[in-house]
Amino acid sequence: MTATKATEKAEDTEEAEEAQAAELKALQAALSAEHAVVYGYGVVGGKIDEPRRAEARAGYDAHRARRDELARAVRDLSGEPEASAAAYALPFQVKNSAAAVRLAAELEERVAGAYSDLVRASTGDQRSTAAEALREAAVRAVRWSGESVAFPGLAERAATQSTSAPSPT
Repeated sequence: MTATKATEKAEDTEEAEEAQAAELKALQAALSAEHAVVYGYGVVGGKIDEPRRAEARAGYDAHRARRDELARAVRDLSGEPEASAAAYALPFQVKNSAAAVRLAAELEERVAGAYSDLVRASTGDQRSTAAEALREAAVRAVRWSGESVAFPGLAERAATQSTSAPSPT
């Protein structure tokens, strides 16, 4: 092997390791977001009126499944999945069904942002899975809020997003 080929191989290996590290970081961020969403949907389910309770349960179940899938993906990359916090601070008080609906919409919009980052950081099957999760979150956000954005999970939301997503307390 020539010195040039050895150098190219070393560079390729380094790039692959950097890409894997970026993907693992994005997976952990999406997992953290899913932990917060699962917690938030617990609050939603406690306050939502009966006509939308099945929709809240479906969202809760979908996010639990995504959370578990992300934990497996983190382990597949030899990472240790981040654990859920015991509790999360909500972006506002949820005293009634209308507030629960607003919270559900906000949860979906925020998790869409994490999946958008994962789409950018991943390749192959993981990228397809992240894109599917992004689409599902965007659809649920529209169902909850009645409003949509052109590119869910991207920077256009950042201006309206506060730093008070459900966060560990």
